[in-house]
Amino acid sequence: MPLQSAQEPVDSPERVASIEVTDPADVRRVVGRVPALTAAEVTARYDAAELGAVRWRATNPLQRAEIMARAAADLRARSAEIAGDLVAEMGKTLAEATVEVTKAADFLDYYASWARQPYGELIADGRPGTQTSVRREPLGVVTLVTPWNDPLLTPARKLAPALIAGNAVVLKPASETPLVAYHLARSLETAGLPEGVLGVVTGRVREIEAALLDDPRIAAVSFTGSTAIGRQLQHRLAGRNVRVQTEMGGKNATAVLADADLAAAVSTIAAASFGQAGQRCTATSRVVVDWTVAEPLIAGLIEAAQQVTLGPGGAEGTTMGPVVSARHRSEVLEHIDRARGEGAVVRVGGGAPDGEAFTHGCYVEPTVVTGVDARHSIWRDEVFGPVIAVRVVEGFDEAVDAVNDSVYGLAAAVFTTNLQRAYEFADRVEVGQVSVNLPTSGWDVHMPFGGFGDSGSPFKEQGAEALRFYTKTKTVAVRYSL
Repeated sequence: MPLQSAQEPVDSPERVASIEVTDPADVRRVVGRVPALTAAEVTARYDAAELGAVRWRATNPLQRAEIMARAAADLRARSAEIAGDLVAEMGKTLAEATVEVTKAADFLDYYASWARQPYGELIADGRPGTQTSVRREPLGVVTLVTPWNDPLLTPARKLAPALIAGNAVVLKPASETPLVAYHLARSLETAGLPEGVLGVVTGRVREIEAALLDDPRIAAVSFTGSTAIGRQLQHRLAGRNVRVQTEMGGKNATAVLADADLAAAVSTIAAASFGQAGQRCTATSRVVVDWTVAEPLIAGLIEAAQQVTLGPGGAEGTTMGPVVSARHRSEVLEHIDRARGEGAVVRVGGGAPDGEAFTHGCYVEPTVVTGVDARHSIWRDEVFGPVIAVRVVEGFDEAVDAVNDSVYGLAAAVFTTNLQRAYEFADRVEVGQVSVNLPTSGWDVHMPFGGFGDSGSPFKEQGAEALRFYTKTKTVAVRYSL
């Protein structure tokens, strides 16, 4: 089966079962359809991947790199088309979608460059006439399960290191936003990716879950999504010789100290909280502020929220689009209502916007909640929407303790003009990414990415660290003098 496993026409008249993809800016609008595969069709993807893995492993790394570089160029050449589909199925703004296409291409280019890097080493051997080396080899067939919030970037983040290492891939994108995964597959197919090396699986989880996750040919699974599903996946794969990587939830905090540049803090936090409607794993959802500057900081965040322009992601002037679905909008609004019920104060936003333009869309107003402390669920639970929970503290030590007051440990930031405090903050917070006078989000492709605690597993993504997950180590000793 050729790369049709990744590129089956989504509107094929021969296919009866399909999944409709709707526009979160107007849920009445169907923007595409993808195949609802059967379990047997998923198994066929693994049949193809098993053969593809053998062929791809035997392909010279420099040839792999050429294919990936051509695919990156194709993504960039089709950026407008792909970004348009991304806006239509996910709801982010056109500017955000365009950046995502660029970043996805960057992942392919970056990992293509690894073809010219060493992939082994010589080590000393005390035996006479013996030379020993260590080499890195592909795992075989890997399964990638990706989320709806960054439906092009996250597959590229996982796919690129898997491919340059020599693995075949079965990719399962989220059902809410599957269209751009086909764009990624198309670019790789156009670039010359061999048959069977990539298969895209779309379908209803209840019908294909066993075929997707229980196939004995799976060597590794990389998952990005909620902590609850990530934990279920870890349990399901436990006891099997399957490597597991999970990038899960986050409740990222930014601390604003008494000496902070408040104007910079406000603009940065607002962008990190309301960008992509708060639907980033690295979005700032908690703000810890010293009591001496709490009032002006909160006033600034309220003003920033009021300046956000809601609307369809492709409309001129829109600075924040809808959340991904009506179901997710309900979940975000439930978090806000619960905060009200627990005594927190919603200072701005807190609901769905009024007006005919928003009637059929999945919109949530940018929201700032104050009067929050450790007892409130809005402080602890991942909302994944445009909601900031503000907690007032006294002094540096309380700020650090408040940042660490979470089961999650993905990202944190601090705003301060004191270099000693900046480094002490970085030493003491228990997160995978620390920023000083920068947003919690916004990491480049060559920088290791991943969290601690309930935010992830020991395997990091991005940079050289990602290649550790997608390769295995073999030690070879050769006695050349008998």
